Amino acid sequence: MACYTANWNPLGRAYYRKLELYSMSWGLQEADLRGSLLAAAPYGGPIALLRPEKAAGGRPQLDIYSASGQRLGGAAWKSGRVVQLGWTAAEDLLCVQDDGTVLVHDLSARYRRHFSMGSEVKQNQLLQARLFHTERGTGLAILTGACRFTLTTSVDELRLRRMPDTPLRAAPACWAVIYRERQLVILFAAGPDLYLLDSTTCTAVTPPGLSPQAGNFLAMSVSFTHKYLALFTDTGRVWMGASSLKEKLCERSTGQRAPPSNVAWCLKPSSPHRALLVLWDRSLELLDTSNDSVSYVLDEESHLVAELDGVRIISTSTHEFMHEIPRASEDIFRIASMAPGALLLEAQKEYEKECQKADEYLREIKEQGLLAEAVEQCIEAAGYEYEPDAQKSLLRAASFGKCFIDKFPADGFVKMCHDLRILNAVRDYQIGIPLSFLQYKQLTVEILLDRLVLRRLYPLALKICEYLRLSEFQGVSRILAHWACYKVQQKEKSDEEVAQAINQKLGDTPGISYSEIASKAFDCGRSELAIKLLEYEPRSGEQVPLLLKMKRSKLALHKAIESGDTDLVYTVVSYLKNELNRGEFFMTLQNQPVALSLYRQLCKYQEVETLKDLYNQDDDHQELGNFHIRSSYATENGIEERVRALQNAVDEFNKAKNDFAAKATEDQIKLLRIQRRLQDELDKTYLDFSLHETVHQLILDGMHKKAEQLYKEFKIPDKMFWWLKISALADREDWEEMEKFAKSKKSPIGYFPFVEICVKSHNRFEAKKYISRVNPEQRVKAFLLVGDLDQAAEAAIEHKNDSEMNLVLSKCTPSTDHNIVDKINRAKSQVLKK
Repeated sequence: MACYTANWNPLGRAYYRKLELYSMSWGLQEADLRGSLLAAAPYGGPIALLRPEKAAGGRPQLDIYSASGQRLGGAAWKSGRVVQLGWTAAEDLLCVQDDGTVLVHDLSARYRRHFSMGSEVKQNQLLQARLFHTERGTGLAILTGACRFTLTTSVDELRLRRMPDTPLRAAPACWAVIYRERQLVILFAAGPDLYLLDSTTCTAVTPPGLSPQAGNFLAMSVSFTHKYLALFTDTGRVWMGASSLKEKLCERSTGQRAPPSNVAWCLKPSSPHRALLVLWDRSLELLDTSNDSVSYVLDEESHLVAELDGVRIISTSTHEFMHEIPRASEDIFRIASMAPGALLLEAQKEYEKECQKADEYLREIKEQGLLAEAVEQCIEAAGYEYEPDAQKSLLRAASFGKCFIDKFPADGFVKMCHDLRILNAVRDYQIGIPLSFLQYKQLTVEILLDRLVLRRLYPLALKICEYLRLSEFQGVSRILAHWACYKVQQKEKSDEEVAQAINQKLGDTPGISYSEIASKAFDCGRSELAIKLLEYEPRSGEQVPLLLKMKRSKLALHKAIESGDTDLVYTVVSYLKNELNRGEFFMTLQNQPVALSLYRQLCKYQEVETLKDLYNQDDDHQELGNFHIRSSYATENGIEERVRALQNAVDEFNKAKNDFAAKATEDQIKLLRIQRRLQDELDKTYLDFSLHETVHQLILDGMHKKAEQLYKEFKIPDKMFWWLKISALADREDWEEMEKFAKSKKSPIGYFPFVEICVKSHNRFEAKKYISRVNPEQRVKAFLLVGDLDQAAEAAIEHKNDSEMNLVLSKCTPSTDHNIVDKINRAKSQVLKK
């Protein structure tokens, strides 16, 4: 800690340091990087290296390393010439070829998929490409041999956009993609001229304040957040300003006319300081906007990788990080600093030495009322440190200071301890993810876990989940599912062993989908393993689709029936119908009664003829008879078709030995024929009526003899016929015919229905004609129906029936029917006396 500031370099009003992250273990020589394509993913991501003619057979060799130089995977390159390498936000490697084909590889250099940047590229070849990152994902822009630009905003959702024509006759000296105001533009240079290309136009632009003697543009660099732009010219001058080209930060000379091999912005979010890192071979210059600079001499050729809060410098032997010293660290560690954090750190050190100076430092901080600020400074500075010893020293100071503050919130301290333990774990040499604190916060722990899973570092990912107490769905379940998907790819073990190992590890962990793991196994060509894994899947709705995909339709049907989900059964049955021939389909259903029953229900509404075939196959004559009965009611059928269908039903009922159904159907045939005869005679259709409706309609139409003919022929019960006739006569208001009918013979239904039907037809006069013939026990109700309360009361008193007298009283109104009320009350009193 005594020489903590030894590698600090002042630049303007800020300090910068070049911190060694790792000594690279990849065993490469400087010649291996020369002429090779190198791409490093942001946020401490992996490094891809494509070396020409390094594999067996003289083929290029593609290797992928961690940031510490640990080899993650590699393969001989067997495709076309690669123009550009780059990483997506999900850490997929994009290899852009000169024919416009983009091959996507994973962290192990295994091929995943490919896509094309359009047909024009195949004709004119691809000259250059640029990858860029926005909130929409990772985008790709290309320049073709026809000097045309094409881009896509997302390589995952490919939508190619061909940009407008440009004045270029040859490839530009430099160009870049800029994302500003939610729009993508391309800035390119042609000699001393700059052009801005958007989706509609190509416009010449001039950076504000650019010197007329600036010369031709050789290189340009856009900052990590696309906020700033740097332009380098052949006169050795650098222009720095806003990427919107509306603000100039500075223009200065570098003293170097040769084009730089790499240019990158070295910025820190929320910091007012801006610096640019320029690399020429083994010379590195750090420039700020106030004409200050810091020079570094490198031992080897290096590559610059821009990050959110600095620049990574990669060479064959080392991996370094150039960044601005955070204000909290500067205040604490700057020589002769009297900041509260610096005093608190000294106080803690003196306390460990049991020296009284600790009390003096504490008193000084407390007198200024800055103890809480001192604690916060130490906590914040600890987050920016890479060395665990420095972190511990600062956290001990913060913990020491907290003891002298009442009710100091400990959340920030605890959270920082958690974050640092995670950062130290992933920065380890064997892991090789050198995230800074700011990068970690921007990346989030969820994405960090995803990246550990991609590297198959499952134990560490699980440890982090347990340490942070993440929900199982967010953490453990997701990681175990990834582990299981990787496990099924290990073909050296048997299906039984893999299935048991996965189930033993996963068990019933919430959020785990065995069907997804089984699907991965099937994709890897392990169908039997997939079926074994599906046995552990509790949701049939997840089992069945995969079984169908695997052509295990009979097993899928069995699982669907077990689930009790009719929709699922219908899905499988529909699949089987399309998959099997008709005979096999029916035989399969014969072995599954539940599926057969559900399919019959479906056929009743959608496939009527198929239903008939099913009944024929089963020799189910009863259901065939029912089928012919239903088909006879089809609206398009004429009477002959209906009769034919009903006759088929009779035949099937006879085969089924159902005499009752056969007789009823024969009666229906007879009725149809009579109705047809009536239609021919009367020019009126009765075909849509039942037997009783036909009789009723004939009476309404005045065809009494025809109605009586049906009554006798079909042996309609007397009571039913009388009801039908008097209701029909009342409907046609033929009171004279009703009276004749009432006198023709004794009514089998009595005469109260005559009164009731007349009253319903609003004819109380006719109703009164039948009261005298009504049975005595119904006479009171009959008088009440016609509204004759006086006669109803007399009848009730005559019968000496208490319930009838109460019924009449309930219909009386005391103000108008008081005489009747008195009469009934006197009668009730006399009955009680007796």
